[in-house]
Amino acid sequence: MKKLRVILAVSLVFVMTLAIAGCSCSSKSGSTKNDDQTFVVGFDAEFPPYGFKDESGKYTGFDLDLAEAVANKLGQKVVYQPIDWDAKDAELNSGTIDCIWSGFTINGRENDYAWSDPYLDNKQVVVVKNDSNINTLADLAGKTVEVQKDSSAEAALNEGEGAKLRSTFNNLISVADYNTALMDLESGAVNAVVMDSGVAEYKINTEKKAFRLLGESIATEQYGVGFAKNNTALRDQVNKALHDLAAEGGMDQISNKWFGSNIVIIK
Repeated sequence: MKKLRVILAVSLVFVMTLAIAGCSCSSKSGSTKNDDQTFVVGFDAEFPPYGFKDESGKYTGFDLDLAEAVANKLGQKVVYQPIDWDAKDAELNSGTIDCIWSGFTINGRENDYAWSDPYLDNKQVVVVKNDSNINTLADLAGKTVEVQKDSSAEAALNEGEGAKLRSTFNNLISVADYNTALMDLESGAVNAVVMDSGVAEYKINTEKKAFRLLGESIATEQYGVGFAKNNTALRDQVNKALHDLAAEGGMDQISNKWFGSNIVIIK
């Protein structure tokens, strides 16, 4: 019995050691260590064409290509870290990611982050099915509309003219991501989706969805790279790299790859 107890004790210590070792090599951001040699980019992996997973399972997108080009300028290795959008601030403030780079709207968040210069303009638009009888914003009265939770579209419907428009809806539903919202629209579960124009146009064009955009937009905004408020040093380095890329034509190439033209506003 004594020998058996010793064996059991040793086995228990071994198992506990393995468990501790397993915990020590992971974090909220996976197994990647965030240090001076890595540039960890937090992004929404359901947000094409800015950041998403392609058919081969590889993360790709306009923002990710741009982030990689910036990392090369900084002499660092880029690491793409998909995050829950609701948890983006916790990830940033804990240091598991260096920045939020994911079609991230500056407007209304100016004082919440250390921002890069804006690099893209964007609009909040309404997507409906091709055969929908909704043709204007006024036609949304009494309808069920979806948005992505904690998105700029949701924010646009919570203030000013957007809030007035929202008050005419029968219901506004917040869902985890745009893919879910567009599937709900396709199935007829909702009447319209409010979302970023770039994402909407990309989804319609690449997936040949039977959707269309209303001619009126709800709000306009600008995209930037968001850093923790005390991380102005890294923000300044990234800002310089962005301007250098623009001057050298690298940003033009990346924009043409994803949008067919240079829509970047940074110089």
